[in-house]
Amino acid sequence: MFTGIITHLGTVLSLEGRPETDTAVLTVDAGGALDGLPAGGSLAVDGVCLTALDDDAASTAPGVFRADLMGQTLRMTSLGGRRPGDRVNLERCLRPTDHLDGHVVQGHVDGTGTVLAVSPHGDWATLRIGLPARLARYVAAQGAIALQGVSLTVTGVSPADAREHWFEVGLIPATLEATTLGRLAAGDTVNLETDVLARYAERLAAIPAPTTEEPRA
Repeated sequence: MFTGIITHLGTVLSLEGRPETDTAVLTVDAGGALDGLPAGGSLAVDGVCLTALDDDAASTAPGVFRADLMGQTLRMTSLGGRRPGDRVNLERCLRPTDHLDGHVVQGHVDGTGTVLAVSPHGDWATLRIGLPARLARYVAAQGAIALQGVSLTVTGVSPADAREHWFEVGLIPATLEATTLGRLAAGDTVNLETDVLARYAERLAAIPAPTTEEPRA
């Protein structure tokens, strides 16, 4: 579990595709984000929860994070398009004693969106993001969303009957400085994770409660 509060920026070193197994290995210079991270530990990279590999390449290079990317991750997120030198947002998983400064983020990306517009306003900016209709239903004004792993408040949404759906977020100076969001431009692809509570509410509404008491294990 994460909070969407980015603590470090990393740099992609390589993305080694393995077409025969529909996988890839992502290598990131994560610097201090790896302090105390064991093999098998979790790190969110641009909002995608990844597991640290236990291999010689990682152990001989301090600060280097390597993780397997499954085919679904390559298809559903922007990580499959990463190139050496790209900057990425990093967040360690939440400890039970930490403050929940953002919102509950699982690191399970629902899909990608496209930057439609970046509107500067002096030292802050507004982003408008286009998203698929299947995700638009979970995004509400004043609700929470994770964009590239960053916890943000939705400031505006497209009408419910719009043919093309979008939402807007505001980026304060601290967010522009501490994350990669200030580098986004129109046409860029971004990872989206909608509010998990909205997804569970939809699922509960879709499945009727049993009419008789079911046996419990």
